[in-house]
Amino acid sequence: MNISLRGDKVTITKAMEEYATEKLSKLNKYIEEPESVKATVIVKVNKDLHKVEVTMPLKSLILRAEEEKTDFYAAMDVVLDKLERQIRKNKTRLSSKKMKDKKEFVYAYIEDIEETEEKIVKRKKIEVKPMDEEEAILQMELLGHQFYLYKDAETNQPTVVYKRKDGNYGVIEAE
Repeated sequence: MNISLRGDKVTITKAMEEYATEKLSKLNKYIEEPESVKATVIVKVNKDLHKVEVTMPLKSLILRAEEEKTDFYAAMDVVLDKLERQIRKNKTRLSSKKMKDKKEFVYAYIEDIEETEEKIVKRKKIEVKPMDEEEAILQMELLGHQFYLYKDAETNQPTVVYKRKDGNYGVIEAE
């Protein structure tokens, strides 16, 4: 696995680089051709918190995890656990015929976990009204939701406004 380690407001030490390489190489056993995978690790420091973000684009999906801790090494450990959990949790989906044809994962290493069948428990139809971003944010807050679907008044395209973890808002626009 090729690992690109980058620091934002932090200098990446040799020890940090070796630790990240050691930890992420544990995922090689799950991936069919690990040498063709490029993992991007971004380390950010805000006050005394180290935030580690790992993104691994694969042929059929993108594995991504992030964690914020007071210590880089602890954050890296949690990120690795999250990535392994993503692979194990999605074993059924990954091993479907459609995904098996892509020969991306070594299924022998993906341990069986209790399969919880995820299902849609509620379906709702809504009227998507034209509005601007400010009105959509207001509607979302009034409803107490984390996101809100609306039709952009200017472009007339479906758009989603959502609340980010940092308390700000994000917008997803259709092309």
